[in-house]
Amino acid sequence: MEKRASFNTKLGVIAATAGSSIGLGNIWRFPYETGQNGGGAFILVYIVCVLVLAMPVMLAEFIVGRGARTNASHAFSKLAPHSWWKIIGYICISAPVIIVGFYFVISGWSLEYVVQSLMPGGMSFRSAEEFTAGFNRFITSPLKPLIWVVLFILINHVILARGVNKGIEKASNILMPLLFVILIIFCIRSVFLPGFGDGMRFLFHPDFSKITADTILRAMGQAFFSMSVGMGILLTYSSYYSSDTGLGRVTLTVGVFDTLVAILAGILIFPTVFTFGISPSQGPELIFITLPNLFVQMPLGWLWSSLFFVLVSLAALTSTISLSEVSVAYLQDTFRYSRHKATTVMTCIYLVLATLCSLSFGVLNDMRLFGLTIFDFCDFLSSNILLPAGGLFISIFVGWKLNRRFVLRELSSDVKGATRYYYAPLMFCLRFVAPVAIFLIFLSGLKVF
Repeated sequence: MEKRASFNTKLGVIAATAGSSIGLGNIWRFPYETGQNGGGAFILVYIVCVLVLAMPVMLAEFIVGRGARTNASHAFSKLAPHSWWKIIGYICISAPVIIVGFYFVISGWSLEYVVQSLMPGGMSFRSAEEFTAGFNRFITSPLKPLIWVVLFILINHVILARGVNKGIEKASNILMPLLFVILIIFCIRSVFLPGFGDGMRFLFHPDFSKITADTILRAMGQAFFSMSVGMGILLTYSSYYSSDTGLGRVTLTVGVFDTLVAILAGILIFPTVFTFGISPSQGPELIFITLPNLFVQMPLGWLWSSLFFVLVSLAALTSTISLSEVSVAYLQDTFRYSRHKATTVMTCIYLVLATLCSLSFGVLNDMRLFGLTIFDFCDFLSSNILLPAGGLFISIFVGWKLNRRFVLRELSSDVKGATRYYYAPLMFCLRFVAPVAIFLIFLSGLKVF
């Protein structure tokens, strides 16, 4: 049997794993969730959720992934043979495929906006209404969005086909530093905007009266979504870790980087929003309608707009690479496909699914699944059902099913003696705190309350 691939360097481990978490959830979703839920108050709750919930479940995925050293589907069958726990594997395989279907659509939009920003007169609109109309014309077009979707999928394919080391690790080592550099440039630019003070007060001066039960639930959901918990990504990537990789250290490092990027995205966006008198509670349209409208009003607006959408594209690419790798690894391990064949099969599947999601804004808008467009159905099914289910079962599996010695053995590669300080809190979170919190997220996603 072919030896399982592994990351070559510690930098590769951190860059690839952080890249799997840092993506559209940080650049696209976090700012509008923060804006709609009270700014600094939401950030405080979010950080607590990352520390107490998302990071323990992330570490649980690492334990399963490196302990089993196989793909997300087979890992649970290997560690608990002849049991119903293998269902978790099916969830971890199906969720990323569905997610990446609509992720590719948003990713393609970002490429369109990069080109439009660089073209003379490309961003020639002069009002929010014109930007809204232009965006709607673009996404409802049957052909133009698809061109960008296909291009993005092909870029994703080339990286994946090159393998774990020459593809994923090498790309992550380039993309992650570049993403940080662009973020820092924008944050420096934000310091000189008139609305910088108001933006910082909104982000870092919490109004505790804004914290409600809904705020807490949305912060929990954002923490899990942003950290890629329950998607099978972390489990797959950790199967490529060497035996001396400190799982606790990787978890802490990725958690810090992921939260830092989310906050930097807020520093990038909210001073701009306040400078031009826009409500910080703008929803998902903040990225593709509101911000382009603001950029054209700034000196060198084309430069800032193009840089911003390059940033969004990089974040999207780190997400799609990691999401796609879950199913590619599954095909390699299950059917003994070559790397190239497994990647090609999944690329064809993504092309079909992403095409359906893209066309659901236009010619397929009348095709509904449970009253939702194809795009919205994929978003709802993955975000509200599959991800909470995956996170819930993983936390219970490691907290209650896995042998204590097995867990301690996987954690023993951390700094000597450190495991004894966090083992008990980790198991308490996985056994009692995380399952309850995730179940509440699940009920909230289903609009039970």
